Amino acid sequence: MVCLGNICRSPLAEGILQHKAHENNLELTVDSAGTAAYHIDESPDYRSIQIARKHGINISKQKGRQFRIDDFDQFDKIFVMDHSNLTNVLSLTRNEKDKEKVSLILNQLNSGKDLEVPDPYYGGDNGFEEVYKMLSEASDNIIKDLMNGN
Repeated sequence: MVCLGNICRSPLAEGILQHKAHENNLELTVDSAGTAAYHIDESPDYRSIQIARKHGINISKQKGRQFRIDDFDQFDKIFVMDHSNLTNVLSLTRNEKDKEKVSLILNQLNSGKDLEVPDPYYGGDNGFEEVYKMLSEASDNIIKDLMNGN
């Protein structure tokens, strides 16, 4: 899960997908990163922690990190939150196999529409709830795909 700073959207997405995988007895390695180095080793934004906790998910132990080229070797799928993240991650790809791993997470809900998860950082607390709902629905579809062998 990748966003700009790895403190709002991507840690929330990581926590949601881990939680749903656990609920469905799936063993997944889920991680999150930012395309920028602004928040390395910092905890998620307190509002992301609060909204996750409200839904029974603890993301308070996560620490921010920057996306690395070796993430293409570590992960089968790389979900990004917006077009800027997509451009930044694709600029690091080494080959077609790397490129095929990268997609906008909301394409899990609206295939091919290339919609973005808005950055809730400046949008107030309600923005975090809306982002949670989007990421939760997208994660439901990721879990369904995995359970169907996709």
